[in-house]
Amino acid sequence: MGPMADGVLVLAGTPIGRVADAPPRLAEELAKADLVAAEDTRRFRRLAADLGVEVGGRVVSYFEGNESARTPTLVEALEAGERVVLVTDAGMPSVSDPGYRLVAAAVERGITVTAVPGPSAVLTALAVSGLPVDRFCFEGFLPRKAGERARRLAALAAEPRTMVFFEAPHRTAAALAAMAEALGADRPAAVCRELTKTYEEIRRGHLAELAAWAEDGVRGEITIVVSGATAGPAVASDPDSLRAAVAALEEDGMRRKDAIAQVAVQAGLPKREVYQVVHVGE
Repeated sequence: MGPMADGVLVLAGTPIGRVADAPPRLAEELAKADLVAAEDTRRFRRLAADLGVEVGGRVVSYFEGNESARTPTLVEALEAGERVVLVTDAGMPSVSDPGYRLVAAAVERGITVTAVPGPSAVLTALAVSGLPVDRFCFEGFLPRKAGERARRLAALAAEPRTMVFFEAPHRTAAALAAMAEALGADRPAAVCRELTKTYEEIRRGHLAELAAWAEDGVRGEITIVVSGATAGPAVASDPDSLRAAVAALEEDGMRRKDAIAQVAVQAGLPKREVYQVVHVGE
């Protein structure tokens, strides 16, 4: 790793709803940036206007479709000593938004990376959910395909931490139904819609109740918070229970290897032990 470059990469949090929630330093950083990389340049221009900021630096787009191709150009600007500010449409860059590739590339080259802390839908939803917050994990968006989504959720069935998910409004009902099936219909959860915006809504209840509510359609930005699994194994450790649990997962389309691994987690046993039980019983 070479010496520290003079350039600085600033990850700037932007409002997830109301412009008034913007951190005070955001306007300052935007005004003095040599280069602003924005997920959507038009939305960024509106934000800058709402903040009363005159952006003197260059503004370029940086979104999922051009992230890989544009990262080297931004790194070159940083190595040339420029102050590059990265903003996304809402919340903190890199959290289910563009940014990770650029941060990793900057760190690898010894470039200073700092942040303007700002609003986060993940932490806001967690805080208002009413669910345990002492330990949590962020799972981002679930897979779109039903089979892949079921396998992802099956792997989370025994997760003890509170889980936070992002979801598209048109997939929310299907996601909640899949969660109810994989994690348990009576698992406590909260659906947070349009956080900090005019039509903010927090729905709390069991997964089955929330899935039924969502069947009529959901609009807006959606964050789902789900309680972690309760203490104790989700699957009994006796041979018959282990075989039945593996068979049930196989019937749902999961490969035996994956089913054994999932049941081992749920039963709190080594995979080798579950494997032996399943194959001895054949």
